Formats: sequence, C-alpha cells, structure tokens
Amino acid sequence: MSDPGGVAADQLRAFVERIERLEEEKKVISDDIKDVYAEAKGNGYDVKILRKVVSLRKKQPHEREEEEAVLDLYMHALGMAAPAASDSES
Repeated sequence: MSDPGGVAADQLRAFVERIERLEEEKKVISDDIKDVYAEAKGNGYDVKILRKVVSLRKKQPHEREEEEAVLDLYMHALGMAAPAASDSES
C-alpha cells in the first residue's frame, strides 16, 4: 500500500530493516576478523604482511604479476631497487 507520497511504506520499511540487519552482521564479521588478526599477532605473525597476503590471494596470478612488474618499474625509476644480478656481473 502506498502513502500519499507514492512510497510503499511497508516495502520501504522492509528494505531498511534488511539493510540494518546486514550492517549488524557485517559489524560482527568485521569484529571476528579483527580477533583473528589479534590472535595471529599474539602468535608472532606480522599482521601488516598477513593483510597483504590475504589481499594478494584475492587476485588472479596475472593481476599479481602485472602489479609486481609495475611496482618493480617504479622502484627502479626511483632508485629504490637493487641492481639486477646481470647488472652486477658485468
């Protein structure tokens, strides 16, 4: 049923309530993830690196390779990368 503004109040309320429930579930999951990272840190793991590993695992191999190639290019351009083995052998 629509109100005078043309909005189906019951449907709108249902959407809002679903979103609120999902937001709460998202918060619970986020808290669980934080707990796992804290546990890993407590066991001596580097959480920053662990987050990077999780991020890398989400990507396809060709995406990781492309990112690594661009990173290498940028680091060389900025003089931040060690010379390649063939460069030091000459």
